[in-house]
Amino acid sequence: MEKDIINELEEMKTNLLSSVNKEGEHVTQIIHFKDGQRKTIHGIISHSIETGKFTKFNCKDGRMIMVNDENVNMIETFGEEK
Repeated sequence: MEKDIINELEEMKTNLLSSVNKEGEHVTQIIHFKDGQRKTIHGIISHSIETGKFTKFNCKDGRMIMVNDENVNMIETFGEEK
């Protein structure tokens, strides 16, 4: 039973990330916040993205970034060329 729950959680995680992973191993995201600000983040490692109350991800330069989802309207994602 516990193994089934773990497999189901891993599948959910994979499903959430599949659209970003299709863009490539590394992506750039432009995060549009509710107050009108935009932040561009380069070098995001696609498979490191985790969603929850905060979206967390790692960058090629070693940074880990956490974004409060409640403050975000939209995220644009672009694949990076190698």
